[in-house]
Amino acid sequence: MAGVTRFGVSLDENLLAQFDRLIARKGYTNRSEAIRDLIRESLVREQWDLGTDQAVGTLTLVYNHDVHDLSDKLTNLQHAHYRAIVSAMHVHLDPHHCLEVLVLRGKAKDLKAIADRLIGTRGVKHGTFSATAEGRALS
Repeated sequence: MAGVTRFGVSLDENLLAQFDRLIARKGYTNRSEAIRDLIRESLVREQWDLGTDQAVGTLTLVYNHDVHDLSDKLTNLQHAHYRAIVSAMHVHLDPHHCLEVLVLRGKAKDLKAIADRLIGTRGVKHGTFSATAEGRALS
């Protein structure tokens, strides 16, 4: 790694033991990788809090397609935001329920608003939005 800087961190023994158990469960090969991921997570969260940077996210919806006009409402909302919705996958879970996974890209605050609107549509049983950064600013 070019430009790597080493630094020390002081921790309580109990906190370090808990951290070591966590990184073992997650499969990290060393503490440095785990700390790098924690820093990246904080930077991504800050990017989302600011809401102005370009970001990406996935939106997962589960809904009953028998609810009157729900499929049309969801499709119309997606078409209204076609620039931000990069991809969509539709899965038939059973004779009545569907799962949709959308990949969104754009300004963080806009993606959150789109996700909230789709999740809040009457008839959507459950929705989850997972946000991340594009990765360019993360080393």
